[in-house]
Parts: sequence; structure tokens; C-alpha cells
Amino acid sequence: SSSSSTAFLAPTFAPRLASSLFPIRAHASPFLPRLARPLPPPRHAPRRGRAAVTAKVDASSAAKEVAKGDEAGAGSADSSTSAMATRKENYSQWYLDVIAGGDLCESSPVKGCMIIRPNGMALWEIMREGLDKRIKRLGAKNVYFPLFIPQSFLSKEAEHVDGFAKECAVVTHHRLRAKPGEPGVLEPDPDAKLEDPLVVRPTSETVIWNTFGRWIQSYRDLPMLVNQWANVVRWEMRTRPFLRTSEFFWQEGHTAHATAEEALALSKKALDLYATFCEEHLSLPVVKGVKSPTERFAGAEETFTIEARMQNGWALQSGTSHFLGQNFARAFDVRYQKDNGDRELVWATSWGVSTRLIGALIMSHSDDTGLVLPPKVAPIQVVIVTIWRRNSEREAVEAYAAELQKRLLKIDVRVEVDNRDNMRPGAKYFEWERKGVPLRIEVGPRDVKQGRVVCARRVFESAGGEETARNDAKIGIDVNDAFEGAVESELGTIQNLLLTRAKERLESNICRGIAYEEMKNEVVESKGEGKFYLVPWKCDAVNEKQIKEDCKATIRCYPFEFQSECEGAKCFFSGEPATHMAIFARSY
Repeated sequence: SSSSSTAFLAPTFAPRLASSLFPIRAHASPFLPRLARPLPPPRHAPRRGRAAVTAKVDASSAAKEVAKGDEAGAGSADSSTSAMATRKENYSQWYLDVIAGGDLCESSPVKGCMIIRPNGMALWEIMREGLDKRIKRLGAKNVYFPLFIPQSFLSKEAEHVDGFAKECAVVTHHRLRAKPGEPGVLEPDPDAKLEDPLVVRPTSETVIWNTFGRWIQSYRDLPMLVNQWANVVRWEMRTRPFLRTSEFFWQEGHTAHATAEEALALSKKALDLYATFCEEHLSLPVVKGVKSPTERFAGAEETFTIEARMQNGWALQSGTSHFLGQNFARAFDVRYQKDNGDRELVWATSWGVSTRLIGALIMSHSDDTGLVLPPKVAPIQVVIVTIWRRNSEREAVEAYAAELQKRLLKIDVRVEVDNRDNMRPGAKYFEWERKGVPLRIEVGPRDVKQGRVVCARRVFESAGGEETARNDAKIGIDVNDAFEGAVESELGTIQNLLLTRAKERLESNICRGIAYEEMKNEVVESKGEGKFYLVPWKCDAVNEKQIKEDCKATIRCYPFEFQSECEGAKCFFSGEPATHMAIFARSY
């Protein structure tokens, strides 16, 4: 794969992200625009009116202005109509095209790493802010530990080091020098070799538990709950933007407790926190469960997980919480003095989510037009597009839009006004739809006179199929005292609609009562219609490995809510008495 750098082809909205970021084919350039073909126009559906919302707009003033503007040439620039792959024809390429069209990230000169663009970073910051509030309510306090971890620390917990050894990047020297006889060439200085090499943080359990040994002395110091927002490095061989990159952002919580029961309860609370956040903020329903021993985090006694289903049917592990037992406390001799004077090892947990949630968001909600974002996490929740034909109209339209923006900002709506005069209105609509802005407000001269605006949702409730005419998808909103409430109501409707759709996809694609051979055939032959297979299972690492080799399906989790169903059931693979109900699926 090429790791060379080149300019980001944002105007085309159809670049191919570098092969170093996504395993397709090796090419000479990180970006590979292909021959353009026209995209279908953005699609919307009609909505019924409500308080402060007028009846369906048949031929709104803004819509007329669009037609006039496009015909007369309100500006010379236009969005590209370069083709985007569809989910059905090429799901992997569609995912890359959505990322490119949404200006979320691009490839970097470093193989396997990405440059997160402003729109992608804003999305992560909003998610981070929402999660941080919940984590603090859990009782954790934010800290920061070094990026570099002594290699000797990782060696103290055998199972942990075995799990991460192949993914570690290691610093062996602390300076460079000019290579003798080769001007302009640098090399590690042989005299600067480190006695104890430094591992670039793959996770922080070891360095944190080394520190906990100093921080924890007495039962009065417990429980101890800390959280870190950081970047980590895991040297991945096959990478995908946001889903699996060599460097990524995440949050990692670490706690110490006096009892196993308290630690176990905290690890489940952290999992509940993640599940609630995904549903309430990302409109992303998840399945909560426990990992099989094979899938367990290195060094943990139990790993709890939330699993989300993407639109192609594959599972995505979206967050994990680990009950670590006393393994790390024993490795770093972290003990506390009880009230009776005895000294005991503490009990531990760790838990985290990462920028992988952005990948989950993209693949759960986006469509063949481009990015779709739930309003609660959208960097821009509302865009106001001004429409005018003559300079004499411009001042009044832009002043009207600025006043609307001011009113929405007062109620903490993230809103932007698009006054660009070098693009036609239709081209602007196309661009904002690709960037996933939930609600578009159109303002033309007639709207100013009538004291109203025209709105279009990024997603809609489709009663007659998705090929609904553009104008039929628009609604009018009166700019009166109820204006702000009407906009908030529209955003809430979009948020709920995305959650409802995602829940329906998840619940309708959980398959029960299937024989192994039938599941294997379905998984192997699946063309983007994958399912979650809920089956009785006898926990067996050998059989689990065999199934993965047969059809690439893995145990995503033993879901909490279905475990009672395994009583008296036979394993669907071995025919022996089942120990669990398991969900098998293809996964990222």
C-alpha cells in the first residue's frame, strides 16, 4: 500500500481514501477519483403540519427561487456530481465515499493513520463532551498518563503482554544523528539506545496500576475511579478509517475497589452508561452481553460488550468494560490496609470507547446520498441557505437569515448560515446533504416578506417509497414566537426517527432456531443482508475456532437478556447441553 501524501480532493466528493487506510488494492496515489456519473437528486418525503408549522408547501417561494437561481445562474460554481458507490453495489467503497463526502478524515503520510478533518473532529468533540459528563456522574475523575510505557511494565502481566505484543510500537533510541558519509540522511544514534525500551501506549493498565500502588494505601482511598482521554497506538496490518487504525482516540476508565462485588457492579454500570449514550445520543441500539473466553480482553476475568448491527448486517463492537479481578493488583502489588489492619489486594476494572463510534454512526444511519447524523451529535444541526437573484434582494435576505441564526444560537442550536454567492442553491443543498446536516432552512425574498421559512429534513418518514419529489419533502415554518420550538421539534423528530429505524433493523434481523449448516450457508452466501444468529451454545474454544474458519462468523457476545433460554437446550453445533445463548455474526 502507498503511504505517499497528496492533496485532498474535497470538491469531487468521491475520492478514494488511501489504500493504507482501507484494504482494497495497492495504488500509486492515496486518492483515486473515478469516472463521474450523475447522482440521483436528494430525496425527501412529505410531512404533516404541527404547531407553528404550516401545511405542506406545494410551491414555496424558496423552491421557486431555487428554480430561478439555477436557471439564471446565481453563481458560477457547482458541486460535483461525481458518483458515490451505493450500499448494495459496494458497501466498503460506499463507506469510504460517505467519509470523503462528509469531510470527516483523509489519509496521512503514515501508513494506517488518518488525518481527522475539522468536521470529523467536531463530531468526536461533541461525542466526547456528552460521554465525559456521564463518566463524571459515575464518579470518575479525569487524569492523564504518559504516552510512553516502559516495556518492563508490560512484562509484569503475562496474559496482558501476550495479547498486545504483536501490536506494540516500540521506542528504542532517544535521539538521531546524521549518518556518516551520507549527507541529509538520519539514523538512530547507537549511543542513545534506551536500557528499557518504551512502548507507545496501546492501553494504559500497566502504567496506571504502577501508579495506583502509590496512590492506594488504605481502605479510605477506595474506591478509586479515574478516566483518561488519550490517543493510543496499535500497529494494525489491515486498517479501515475510524473502525481500525494504527492510532485512534479513546476514553479509558480505570477503577480500584475493596471487593470483587463492587468492582463487578461498576464494570456493568460502565457498560450501561455506554449503551444509554449510544441509544440517546447516537440513535444506535445495541445488544449488551458478555464475551466468550476466546474474545475476552487480555488480562481480564470477564469482558462485557455492546454490539451494534450495521446496515450490511455485520456486527461492530462499540464499547467494552472489563472486570480485571486482582490480576493487575497482583502484578504491581497494589494492596490496601483494611480497617482491622490486614492488607489485601484490590479489585480492578477498565472500560472504554473510541473513535470507532464514528464508524458505527456512519454505517448505521447514512444512505446512498451521503452522511446522516443524529441531531444531538451533528456539528451543524441546522444550516440556513440564503436564496436571492438580485443584489437588491441580498441585504434583506441575509439580514433575515442572521436574525434566525441569532435566535437559534440562544437556545443552543448549532446553526450555520450559507451566504456563499459562488454556488447555486441546488449545489449547496447537495453539499449539506452529503455532510449530514439534519435540518436545512431555505430563505428567499418572498419568505422575508411573508415572515416564514421553508425547511427540509435530511431524513424523513417515507410512506410511498424513497423516490419522493424534492418539493413534496419540504414544510413551511412561521417565524413567530413558536419558531424556536418548531425547529427543536423537527430535530427531535429526526433523532427519534433514526433510532426507530435502527431498532427495527436490529430486531427484525435477529434469527432464532437455526441449525448450524443453515447458518453457515447463509453467512457464506450473504450479499449485504447479514443477521445476528441467536443460538444455544456450549462454550468451547475449539468449536468456536472451527466455526470462524468455516464461515468467518464469531461469537459477538452471550446477550444478557436471553440467557434463560438456554435451559434444557442443546448446542446448535455440538448437540451437547448448552451453557449459553450466543449471538454469532460476521463482524468488523
